[in-house]
Amino acid sequence: MAASVQTEISFRLNDQIVTLDEVSASQTLLDYLRLDKFLRGTKEGCAEGDCGACTVLIGRMVGDGLKYESVTACIRLLGSLHGCHVVTVEHLKGYDGDLHPVQRAMVDHHGSQCGFCTPGFVMSLYGLWLENPHPNRHEIEKSLQGNLCRCTGYAPIIKAAEAMAENGLPEDDCLMAERKEIIQCLKSLKTENRISMADQIIVPANLEDLARAIEDQPEATLVAGATDAGLWVTKFMRDISPAIFISHLEELQTIDSNANGVTLGAGVSYSDAYGPLVKHFPQLGPFWDRIGGEQVRNMGTVGGNIANGSPIGDTPPPLIVLGATLTLRGTSGNRTIPLEEFFIEYGKQDRAPGEFVEQVHIPALGKNDQFAVYKISKRRDEDISAVCGAFLLRLDEAGSVEAIKIAFGGMAGTPKRASNVEAALIGKPWNEETVAFAIEQFDQDYEPLSDWRASAKYRQQVAKNLLHRFYSETATPELLSSLPTMSAA
Repeated sequence: MAASVQTEISFRLNDQIVTLDEVSASQTLLDYLRLDKFLRGTKEGCAEGDCGACTVLIGRMVGDGLKYESVTACIRLLGSLHGCHVVTVEHLKGYDGDLHPVQRAMVDHHGSQCGFCTPGFVMSLYGLWLENPHPNRHEIEKSLQGNLCRCTGYAPIIKAAEAMAENGLPEDDCLMAERKEIIQCLKSLKTENRISMADQIIVPANLEDLARAIEDQPEATLVAGATDAGLWVTKFMRDISPAIFISHLEELQTIDSNANGVTLGAGVSYSDAYGPLVKHFPQLGPFWDRIGGEQVRNMGTVGGNIANGSPIGDTPPPLIVLGATLTLRGTSGNRTIPLEEFFIEYGKQDRAPGEFVEQVHIPALGKNDQFAVYKISKRRDEDISAVCGAFLLRLDEAGSVEAIKIAFGGMAGTPKRASNVEAALIGKPWNEETVAFAIEQFDQDYEPLSDWRASAKYRQQVAKNLLHRFYSETATPELLSSLPTMSAA
């Protein structure tokens, strides 16, 4: 056990400190706000982090600074909030007690009709306005990926977002005016002790304490961003206790970016990982923007997406072809393995009892490496992949395939390399004939399942098509000029 143990969690809710000594591992922030605190401006819609009606801001300490991010309260679990600042729509106010600048813009531009989703839109735009009061169209649309409206439509809401700064700037906002006080408050809540609550919740003091907690309670649910575990609670009514919450551990949120690549702590969120990854691997940018909505990217972690072993997780296919390695940690020490060896079979990973994912290292691309990743889903934004395909190619001076890696999610019980397809390409000229032959080898590599997202036949055809797309995008001009002209359908 940790040297000392405390039995309560504390966080700031709007302008008050909340201290709780009885919390269920499965209790969501949304239920607490609506049922316990009667803060019902935060709405319940989908209960799976997709609609954004329950959006709030969470402030957390990053070094000596304070960072606010939009999150979905319906899948944010209460046990993860120690030392945080929760801001709901009720806390917004204008400089003279009137509407907040974001709210005023929504009114002026008729951005609300039925009004149910409006508080969530306001909170998402509030988070954007705090960081960037003059966003462009792309930045606005990205910030609203996780918010659904079926009444007004997005045009007036986007116009409202473009006009937010006309009503005021962040330096006059209450969260800016009170920032020093809030920082002091959150620092005072920080503890060096483990928090343990009635065999329901464990909040480890540090990584050593985390390793001990996992060893002592191997059946415990490890919860980082809860973008997956939250759905176990809200959709499957699973009891996840005891739960070990790790989103506060700064040791798991380190980022090291240098000429050799990027090393991410397993607790780094998708949002925080975006900048360093896209700097090294610009091809990841458009793909990364399609992982959930903004609120999900602010909560979900790269390590969690890997550790849960899902066959449709978005990050493993590109990280596998990039040659990523995992550092696993336990009470007996650390070990490092290639990411692709971590996935053994559906529901089974190479993780010994008591081990957890500590770091992910992604080596830099070679000088002549060509990399691409594609996500196929029913919706463009905020949807789970039906198929995710990643490709890494290196050609020799003669234009033949010196090295190639191909990995897919959604095609098997685990993220999986296309070994037969790769073998058919190695050493061969990178041309239409070679690719056509290799495409036929997909039937040897994969036997995909049919489900509500896609049929097996569809998945197999999509995988084949993605290889051809990758070829078309990487072929030399000489090769492209030899291809038949495609007419528009």
